[in-house]
Amino acid sequence: MGRYRIRVATGAWLFSGSYNRVQLWLVGTRGEAELELQLRPARGEEEEFDHDVAEDLGLLQFVRLRKHHWLVDDAWFCDRITVQGPGACAEVAFPCYRWVQGEDILSLPEGTARLPGDNALDMFQKHREKELKDRQQIYCWATWKEGLPLTIAADRKDDLPPNMRFHEEKRLDFEWTLKAGALEMALKRVYTLLSSWNCLEDFDQIFWGQKSALAEKVRQCWQDDELFSYQFLNGANPMLLRRSTSLPSRLVLPSGMEELQAQLEKELQNGSLFEADFILLDGIPANVIRGEKQYLAAPLVMLKMEPNGKLQPMVIQIQPPNPSSPTPTLFLPSDPPLAWLLAKSWVRNSDFQLHEIQYHLLNTHLVAEVIAVATMRCLPGLHPIFKSGSRAQLTGKLESTRVSDQNSRRSACKGKHQEEKAPCWVPGPTRKDPSMASTSHALQSPPLQFLIPHIRYTMEINTRARTQLISDGGIFDKAVSTGGGGHVQLLRRAAAQLTYCSLCPPDDLADRGLLGLPGALYAHDALRLWEIIARYVEGIVHLFYQRDDIVKGDPELQAWCREITEVGLCQAQDRGFPVSFQSQSQLCHFLTMCVFTCTAQHAAINQGQLDWYAWVPNAPCTMRMPPPTTKEDVTMATVMGSLPDVRQACLQMAISWHLSRRQPDMVPLGHHKEKYFSGPKPKAVLNQFRTDLEKLEKEITARNEQLDWPYEYLKPSCIENSVTI
Repeated sequence: MGRYRIRVATGAWLFSGSYNRVQLWLVGTRGEAELELQLRPARGEEEEFDHDVAEDLGLLQFVRLRKHHWLVDDAWFCDRITVQGPGACAEVAFPCYRWVQGEDILSLPEGTARLPGDNALDMFQKHREKELKDRQQIYCWATWKEGLPLTIAADRKDDLPPNMRFHEEKRLDFEWTLKAGALEMALKRVYTLLSSWNCLEDFDQIFWGQKSALAEKVRQCWQDDELFSYQFLNGANPMLLRRSTSLPSRLVLPSGMEELQAQLEKELQNGSLFEADFILLDGIPANVIRGEKQYLAAPLVMLKMEPNGKLQPMVIQIQPPNPSSPTPTLFLPSDPPLAWLLAKSWVRNSDFQLHEIQYHLLNTHLVAEVIAVATMRCLPGLHPIFKSGSRAQLTGKLESTRVSDQNSRRSACKGKHQEEKAPCWVPGPTRKDPSMASTSHALQSPPLQFLIPHIRYTMEINTRARTQLISDGGIFDKAVSTGGGGHVQLLRRAAAQLTYCSLCPPDDLADRGLLGLPGALYAHDALRLWEIIARYVEGIVHLFYQRDDIVKGDPELQAWCREITEVGLCQAQDRGFPVSFQSQSQLCHFLTMCVFTCTAQHAAINQGQLDWYAWVPNAPCTMRMPPPTTKEDVTMATVMGSLPDVRQACLQMAISWHLSRRQPDMVPLGHHKEKYFSGPKPKAVLNQFRTDLEKLEKEITARNEQLDWPYEYLKPSCIENSVTI
């Protein structure tokens, strides 16, 4: 005989409560007891009950629950259930953080992470095996386009598993903001109908509405060479610049430029010569927008670093040599002002393309999605690398009943994507027969785990991108010079060059020769964040993997690694990605890359759009005239005829604001509210992580107060805990 105190917490999200009745069971090592409760959970509330149990249940292992409904199945978002046993027993937590729907029985294990083989009871091992079988039927791979990383099998957002969907507040904000942006675009179009559009000042006519303070400074200074160069280090795309080790072979200097040749060689010898080469764009077909041909270039920029640490451009080659133009025109700062400005505009347009397609979409969004899908397919909720996370996933009917069109998703897993001739991937040993799915119990552990908070909303935002942004007839097709199919070719080229080292700042910055540059604020902050995340990862990993042989002997962990490299990233082992973990250090490095990519790197690449792309001439989304081949013929009409028109410029401003503004439900790095950690040691590691982030926050704030152009994209309070936008 013993009295148990049960607390049931319901999420604070819109519609989290339920009018349906919830039934509970306590499951211990010695028995099971049904609780006669009439629980009807209310949004944001924690309900407490005392219940006497006649038999000795022993150590509590699971809480089982079932939601009964009559006529209407009212979904319930359960945060967690905690149970205080008889006497001096410690309170036991059973995290949930998921939607509960249907009438299946859901089993929540006690929230302590366990490695495979650590299970004191066989029931835990059966639980994790059952969980993975169910998950691998729900989280299927699909090919969006050949030659690219695989994605979640979902043709539209409604096909996604419910716990990968936006919460209602997030959905409403996203969709209403999109409508507000469309309304602002329409008003700007009307405002400019009777106005001229023949000089740069005319862009002021649409430079109102939603914009940042830094965007206003960009409008004032965008023509300055110093700001043009600054953006290679600390702008929206700090990923292309590298220190030169030799003069690029494509840089053909014609006769009469011996002085420039000498200057370049001098800077090269001094180690102060840098380059930004956009050769990846060479040969990519340009878009056709509303019947008007657009244009692309593949420029090369050579820059020097002054003694004060600031970069200055030396020469721009807009196109590489080719048989019809073996010696392309070189543009210099001493050229006529409009010719030099147009050359810089071509560079900024090319930077826009690589930034959005290669460094933003591919290197953060698509890589994060591969990590997310592989995690759900390979790591059970009890696994320590899964634990410490955010929202749990349902299985069986609990998952499928919330999807509005389950049949379409199942057909996707049988090769539905006929347009691309690419079936959904259910590789090797992960292929499951649907008949194996249980219809009586939905056994799944809570994702208390390490990675889950860093994949929140990623599947939905990527699915929305594939159906609205980069789809046929999407935003790219309407306004961007790589749209209309060129963006897919560019993605394929970039994917073929994606390496493991390029996702790890210590390796990437060393390879590009940018370590130790005083003005490289992205590089400085990225390295500091990498160190902090690495200490956090090591603290968690060493709690569970005390030796290398434990890492090597974890079959679930090794399967997760293979799933990412061989399946999701399409045989990426040739590009340095591991197919197994042989040591603690190798595992820690890989996990640090995962967390950094899903948080800090995405913040650095995404947030800059708000500041650097709002003033359209600074980063034109498209160019409407061919690149100039002479300098003397460039006029203001040439510049304005090349830059985006009113429609394209308005669309660029609206989308830049919509996709890079701070989100209302933004969760800063390391500050997820869900209570996942069980035990003092993991909690201490998380608390130290937060302390380290707070210290860095103060350092960056103090530094930025001394700067004309503060760099805030990697301030911890500005970094979202996952790729959500």
